[in-house]
Amino acid sequence: MSMFFTIAVIVLVFLIIFQIAKASEYVAVLKGEERGRRQQNKVNGFLMIGFLVLGLVGVYVCNEMFYHKTLLAHESASVQGEKVDSMLWVTLIVTGVVFIITQIILFWFSYRYQESDNRKAFYFPHNNTMELVWTVVPAIALTVLVVIGLRNWFTFTSEAPKEAMKVEVTGKQFGWIFRYAGKDKEFGKKYFRNIDEAASNSLGQIWDDPKNFDDVVVTQTMYIVKNKPVELIINSRDVIHDVGLSHFRLKMDAVPGTPTTLWFTPKFTTKEMKEKTGNPNFQYEISCDQMCGNGHYSMKGVIEVVTQLEYDAWFAKQKPNYFAAFPDKDPANAQPAAPAAGADTTAAKAVAAAAH
Repeated sequence: MSMFFTIAVIVLVFLIIFQIAKASEYVAVLKGEERGRRQQNKVNGFLMIGFLVLGLVGVYVCNEMFYHKTLLAHESASVQGEKVDSMLWVTLIVTGVVFIITQIILFWFSYRYQESDNRKAFYFPHNNTMELVWTVVPAIALTVLVVIGLRNWFTFTSEAPKEAMKVEVTGKQFGWIFRYAGKDKEFGKKYFRNIDEAASNSLGQIWDDPKNFDDVVVTQTMYIVKNKPVELIINSRDVIHDVGLSHFRLKMDAVPGTPTTLWFTPKFTTKEMKEKTGNPNFQYEISCDQMCGNGHYSMKGVIEVVTQLEYDAWFAKQKPNYFAAFPDKDPANAQPAAPAAGADTTAAKAVAAAAH
């Protein structure tokens, strides 16, 4: 009942405001203010031209001031991203031309066809030809843009080349986990109920699966190789995230329980990009492009693009996550065996001498 009463009051208020506005118009006419209103219309017409000029100048100035700060000022850092850049430029050119033309027409018409005693408004209710033109032309243009977008989408979501390296990317609130397959080139199985941060099992790896024994797990920084295709196998550990690779012009949703994939080929190492951008602090970024909670703003990872030799050196220093979960299995932590009785005393003395 209270809700009905509230709605009725709101409607009544609007009706009163409307009636007051209409009454004000009638009073103005009776007082001979018609001439003042027409004069005001003429002023508004000139203001429309002023806004048009200032607006177009403002667009140009903003472009000159801020374009170099956008990603379009630098070429795509991936081969596949070059097609995305081309699509963006085509879209910007088409929509930009349409925007400028329609804005000029809009403001010019407001000035040119302002109220006049020498002209009577023409009632123009319907025109089949015009409706056909402004429906079919935009439809064709948008269809072409959509086809270009789908073609690009199918390019980097298709099956990756056989030589592509594979990296499993898992999003969580609020960070990224990366897994690399070991010498067997295969990822071990995992189960979400096995996730246990305290036990160094952030992905829920099933330790009964031997394929997990050599898998390497790292957080926040992903290493990939220049000019080598990389396939990302994307997952989420909790809510929907989105892998945003702005410098590579790619993105893909990370959905719990539903792995998604994309692949690309990096063109420049991180070191080369620092030189190209003139920014010594440049980093390739992997961001979450889907609102995922209170800490969404902080969900940023780093991608290091390196040469094959640098990658091999980095990977050789990594330990399988199996050893983090079971330190006693790590050969590096194994206690050296005691020398057998009657061992060569000469060898023992040589070791002792080397230690000193």
